[in-house]
Amino acid sequence: MSDKRYNVLFLCTGNSARSLLAEAILQREAMGRFRGFSAGSHPKGAPHPYAIDLLQGLNHDTGFVRSKSWDEFAGEDAPEMDFVFTVCDRAAKEDCPVWPGQPVTAHWGIPDPSNFEGSEAEKRVAFAEAYRMLYNRISIFVNLPMGRLDTVSLRQQLDDLGASEPVDILSAMRRYREQKDV
Repeated sequence: MSDKRYNVLFLCTGNSARSLLAEAILQREAMGRFRGFSAGSHPKGAPHPYAIDLLQGLNHDTGFVRSKSWDEFAGEDAPEMDFVFTVCDRAAKEDCPVWPGQPVTAHWGIPDPSNFEGSEAEKRVAFAEAYRMLYNRISIFVNLPMGRLDTVSLRQQLDDLGASEPVDILSAMRRYREQKDV
């Protein structure tokens, strides 16, 4: 089981930022053990330019990046997923397709950087913060002892990862701006 290559699907609504960031991070951190994919329930049709800029600035391959529907991964020809993670609260509340293979699922909610209101620099910080949160979770995920964890233990580990985020820099930035304006 340790030689298995796991397929991982990251879902959000628009598939223009968070899920694409997660896919890129997993591709880099996978060490050949994981293959990442991303999709959205209502894809925007194009990646957010700040997401592309951030990935390119961090020397990620962006040749794979495109906004796509989660329907691509629910059909007969789709790769069978081992894990499916929602990275936005809205997608987590939607009725997802039935994924072939009964993958392990978890919700890793990340604030949507494309909805952040502020200066261009602050918006870019919001994208960097989303990347940081995803990077931390994915780095831990790819180092879990998959072959030694039963399904229940694995689900608990993944749920715990999704619940862990001690600092929300986006909220801190908003509070700072509000205090500065007073």
